[in-house]
Amino acid sequence: MARELVVTVYLFVFQILFNGFKLFPQKKKAIFVASFGDNILYTLNELKKHTNYPVVILKTSQCKVDFEHDDNVLNFESMNLLQWIQAIYHLATADKVFVDNYFGFLAVTDFKPNVQCVQLWHAAGAIKRFGLKDPSVENRSERALERFKSVYQRFTHVVVGSEKMAAIFRQSFGLANEAILRSGIPRSDFFFNIQEKKNVEQELRQIYPVTNRKKVILYAPTYRDDQLNKAEIALEIEKLYEKFHDDYVLFLRLHPAVKHEFRNQHSDFVYDVSDVTDINHLLVITDILITDYSSIPFEFSLLERPMIFFAYDLDKYERTTGFWEDYETLVPGPVVDNTDDLIDVIENGYFDIERIKDFANLWNQYSKGNASKTLINKLYREEEQYQAVEN
Repeated sequence: MARELVVTVYLFVFQILFNGFKLFPQKKKAIFVASFGDNILYTLNELKKHTNYPVVILKTSQCKVDFEHDDNVLNFESMNLLQWIQAIYHLATADKVFVDNYFGFLAVTDFKPNVQCVQLWHAAGAIKRFGLKDPSVENRSERALERFKSVYQRFTHVVVGSEKMAAIFRQSFGLANEAILRSGIPRSDFFFNIQEKKNVEQELRQIYPVTNRKKVILYAPTYRDDQLNKAEIALEIEKLYEKFHDDYVLFLRLHPAVKHEFRNQHSDFVYDVSDVTDINHLLVITDILITDYSSIPFEFSLLERPMIFFAYDLDKYERTTGFWEDYETLVPGPVVDNTDDLIDVIENGYFDIERIKDFANLWNQYSKGNASKTLINKLYREEEQYQAVEN
């Protein structure tokens, strides 16, 4: 009840400001609302190659991407009142708005008819359910459910990398097929840029010189609601150390929501790489990925390297969050629920690279190295067509 009241008051104030600013002349400018930031960064860089239109980045506290070459970056938090108000002005007077997450404020942004609101999202694929198909929606109020639908209906475009993801978005957001923009995922361009990958690899191997003589196991678990303030992990690191410390290092990519520092007992084997902003950069030097329900495998599969799914709480997660299809059928690697079985998989090489290739082709159907360019071309060509009809 208290949560709903806070949201209602926030949106009421937001709507008043937005509607007031909407009276100002509309300008040709692109507004990027960044929560994750990586897809936005690639889209932004491509946009700058094609237009000189003003760009404003509204950066939430969650976003770790440093838009260092952009002067017009605003703190999009109500705690910073002046910049928050400036952000609302820009949203109300722009002709293009890009977002990369669910943002509740969209429920009250009645954009002008010609505004394109583009959902870049933050995942190339989906294992767990979200949006209207999230099981937790059943426990929310009718008012909250209507708010969710209002947000989703604001999207004029939703960017996808595959028909699999297009079908999921149609169900999750209740969208028509016309809203699906089949351009590919902008940040996936990185995996097709040989020079950029080489540069990133060289930089990371300088930061972590141990990777020049040992292989890398990356453990990147997904976020769990009950681990907000805990840095505990289910992997038995001591066992992994005993088996693999001569030949491997273990990189830990803990979720940003984990606030406490992980206590490292094996500094020559375990490296906390949580502060590395771009997960795709880490994937370049990863030999074996260990994850569970995250979206990382969809892009890691482009590298055609082994992955293991450490789903120690599979039954619980399926009950509370839910999956789009049978988990063990969906994921392209061995599923284990304990460290001993995980060790056995690594020792015996129980991997199917052909299955990983098929997975990559299925989920990266439209992500072929030119996704950012395709996205910008489609949006601005669409704008020209719109203007031609109007005239």
